[in-house]
Amino acid sequence: MVLAIPLSVVLLVFFITSLSLIAVGIGLFTTPLVVDAMRAHADLRRDLARRWSGVTIPAAYRPEPAGTHSGPARQVDRTMALLKDEATWRDAGWLLCDAVAGFTIAVLPLGLIGYFLFGIVLLCGVWVPIHSAGGTFWYTFVPIDSWFTAVLAAVVGVGFLLLALRFNPQLIRGHFLMTGALNGASEKQQLARRVARLQETRHDALDNSAAELRRIERDLHDGAQARLVAMGMSLGAVEALIEKDPAQARTLLAQARANSAEALTELRDLVRGIHPPVLAERGLGDAARALALRMQLPVEVDVDLDVRLEEAVESAAYFAISEVLTNAAKHSGADQVWLDIVYDRSVGALRVAITDNGRGGADLMAGSGLRGLERRLGAFDGLLALSSPEGGPTMVTIEIPAAPAGPGGRSR
Repeated sequence: MVLAIPLSVVLLVFFITSLSLIAVGIGLFTTPLVVDAMRAHADLRRDLARRWSGVTIPAAYRPEPAGTHSGPARQVDRTMALLKDEATWRDAGWLLCDAVAGFTIAVLPLGLIGYFLFGIVLLCGVWVPIHSAGGTFWYTFVPIDSWFTAVLAAVVGVGFLLLALRFNPQLIRGHFLMTGALNGASEKQQLARRVARLQETRHDALDNSAAELRRIERDLHDGAQARLVAMGMSLGAVEALIEKDPAQARTLLAQARANSAEALTELRDLVRGIHPPVLAERGLGDAARALALRMQLPVEVDVDLDVRLEEAVESAAYFAISEVLTNAAKHSGADQVWLDIVYDRSVGALRVAITDNGRGGADLMAGSGLRGLERRLGAFDGLLALSSPEGGPTMVTIEIPAAPAGPGGRSR
């Protein structure tokens, strides 16, 4: 109720006033501030809808284009971009409806309970001075002028309480459904945004695949291939010396055996970098635990994952966890990390949270490792969120839509 009146009314008045001031130039600088406040107000209502009634209201805001200007010109560009966004006008229309219909729906649950309490108060004798001062007092449809009618009012109040217990959750849910219909993204808008994001991340995925192939080729060429060539040359020399100089031939055989062992180790490391065997054999939970044991700082792992997910999803989550843990060990200054992995069946999504007690200050600016990780997860329609205030703690949350791989595999 407080959010609907006066906050929605005040924001709507500020928005209209700011628009009217654009003609004299002032509105070009005040409108972004007002629109930001409107969106924060709408986001708060979306959060309440999710927490109170389980209603998800997706935002329909367009991402702001990267500006090529700075200073006042940048502010003007942002104002124009906000005013061209259909969601800004939807928010303005929602503010008007929220101040009227939204307030009415929000006040009904409290009103039903309040009328019940008022009926009990009247039964306690408060009706007597009211009747003496002004005559018959009407409690809804009950005229109270005696103890009998006061009892009848209390009975009606109990009826209001029963209505509240039965219908208040539906009324509150109806309030949030109205909010979603007015300022939430439509299915068409959600689909268009998802397609645009997948088109953007598709190019990143292709670039990452090409870079990974080049890395594998370079590692094979510089590592295992070189050792195998050296081993072949040693065996050729052994063949020539085996009758003339058996002692030297034995030395060369020992070197060839050492080269073969080192080549095998490098090949195993390379395969582990492509797809760790423990991930393929035991799933993401055990692979994450094994990864945590190899870290330079203690990592407490909590896994709630009773299904095997698609191989590509498990691999993407594993390497994302590896990169975030490596960043924490190198840059955060933390002495403890907490890793939580859970599969939410209700929405069909894998959620990973990595928290450290380091100095904080991490960001998702272009060029950072986390920014690159965010773009790679986008190829799976995944999301990455970062909370890292100065002084810490830092929390990285990853969510990837995923379906169980089938009845064959279960992660312990």
